[in-house]
Amino acid sequence: MTAAVMYEQGLPAPYAESKPFKIEEVELDGPGEGEVLVEIRGAGICHSDLSVVEGLRKRPLPIVGGHEGAGIVREIGRGVTGIAPDDHVAMALVAGCGKCRTCLVGRPGLCQAVSGARAEGSLSTGTRRLRLADGGRLNHYSGISVYAQYAVVAPQSLIKIDDEVPLDVAALFGCAVVTGAGAVFNSAKVRPGATVAVIGLGGVGLTAVMAAREAGASQIIGIDVLPGKFDLARAVGATKCVDARDALAVQQVRDLTHGGVDYAFEVSGNLAALDMAQAVTVRGGEVIGVGVGKTTAAFSVAQLPWVSEERVLRGSFMGGGVPQQDIPKYVDMYLQGRLPVDRLRSEHIGFDQLNEGFDLLHGGGVVRQILLPHGA
Repeated sequence: MTAAVMYEQGLPAPYAESKPFKIEEVELDGPGEGEVLVEIRGAGICHSDLSVVEGLRKRPLPIVGGHEGAGIVREIGRGVTGIAPDDHVAMALVAGCGKCRTCLVGRPGLCQAVSGARAEGSLSTGTRRLRLADGGRLNHYSGISVYAQYAVVAPQSLIKIDDEVPLDVAALFGCAVVTGAGAVFNSAKVRPGATVAVIGLGGVGLTAVMAAREAGASQIIGIDVLPGKFDLARAVGATKCVDARDALAVQQVRDLTHGGVDYAFEVSGNLAALDMAQAVTVRGGEVIGVGVGKTTAAFSVAQLPWVSEERVLRGSFMGGGVPQQDIPKYVDMYLQGRLPVDRLRSEHIGFDQLNEGFDLLHGGGVVRQILLPHGA
């Protein structure tokens, strides 16, 4: 099959020239026990993938990229239940073992057993089904590797979805939607009438805006360094937008909300944005960190106001919930027009445009490009 293989991280932009992804033919073994073969029909180009391209977070190499996708089940291995050939599925990298301490309390995203396997480039079953054309070792990315025509994955990574959802839209549910909406509904539990700021208006941030509207927030302020994103942010729920480059940006938010927002979502993974999130939050408010940056990045907290003003700093990884439960709910919201995530799609691309797509993402000119591994 055709796949996008990364042999080296940290290559310089423009990526259309340095080509971090090599498009080539690779080998894929069929599914073993407890595994599923999926034909990939759409894969999102996400900022998390860009951070891997940039080398901010290390991965075992070589590796087939991509962690946000959807497709059609083509074959199931022995022992797999609940999924059948021809099912349409969204693919989520959050898939716990179901047995450990964190899984048993409904937090599969924190499962150490699965995260350890993925850090080594294998599936959660402990196997590798990918091989280079010469038979050499080839790693799985986050247990999914959707920048390919097919993928073998563990069934815990698959969520059956309504066939009415176009598969290029379904791809968004595995990362952008489950992360952005989950941060609002699960991690923060935004209450009706609350005030919200979302810093970083990419796919995840815009989904958080939609979810905040659905949660009944009275004010939703979108913040970004690229004003070109503001029209879309307003269209999906932002009541006001603020240019993060403005020296008075923090004061604008505080003035609009009479002292600061109840919840500030930092979605970019930028430390300066995290400082801004703390600055725009009201006494007793919450900062929810959603974006991820360099592995070694650290930030500071002013200890006295953190305690005396009862501020909350909360991490939210992949929506802080259970994708198998959450994604069907978000799909229903989409089909009812309450979560218009199809607005996130920027364009469809082929393998030959993948590296250039990362240049566009790096420049901020797109929200979500969708790779179609089998063509239009």
